[in-house]
Amino acid sequence: PLADTILEHLNRFLVRRAVRIVALGDTMALRLVEGKGAVRSKIRVIHNWADTTAIVPADKRNPFAAANDLADKFVVLHAGNIGHGQNLDVVIDAAGRLKSRPDILLLFIGDGNRKAALQEAVRARGLENVRFLPFQPREQLRWTYAASDLCLVSLKPGLAGYIVPSKLYPILAAGRPYVAAVDATSEVGALTAAHGAGVLAAPGDAAALALAITTLADDPARRQAMGARARDAAALFARDRQVAAHARVLSEVAGRC
Repeated sequence: PLADTILEHLNRFLVRRAVRIVALGDTMALRLVEGKGAVRSKIRVIHNWADTTAIVPADKRNPFAAANDLADKFVVLHAGNIGHGQNLDVVIDAAGRLKSRPDILLLFIGDGNRKAALQEAVRARGLENVRFLPFQPREQLRWTYAASDLCLVSLKPGLAGYIVPSKLYPILAAGRPYVAAVDATSEVGALTAAHGAGVLAAPGDAAALALAITTLADDPARRQAMGARARDAAALFARDRQVAAHARVLSEVAGRC
């Protein structure tokens, strides 16, 4: 409690003194205003980004998919940090509900402080429809996303406005549909509603997540349409565009000196 109190006062002090504040989304901006006392006019919303020239829609049958025996599976991909905030136990629970669908594979690519526990849960439950791979080299990202048919974005409930999963942006760049197990009020929820590139499932609800996965697995036309909308949306979050937005903030601040 003492550490929380000290950090809260420090955060409020920094927010008051800041000339500009960069928020990663509108939900985060609202949190800063309502929760930290930020002045709205100081805030600039600049989303995370992806390199839309390096990560592009590509054929599922590619060298990475072939090397890892993924080409003939319906691959549901979680790529990135495997930590506490991602609420990934629910994905393992959903995998248990999908045991009757041997065509569906849940693939984790990445690392983090929850990885060992999740691997142990998979072993203990005898789940053969879950695999783990380490982080892949940056130059492989195009092919790792291309090897997937559907991507996952998962976040613990109550974290809307505190965390914006950066994994959403390369998913959009790759032109892949996704299931987002997040609060509807989160930034991912808002972007999903705005662009129609994914579907929402209630965070922590394994049954809802499993249903969303099977529904999309059985509807390739819908996935294709969602993937096209994802790539269209990616243009709004391209790296050069977002870096330019940061440069404008720095110019604004420099102009005050």
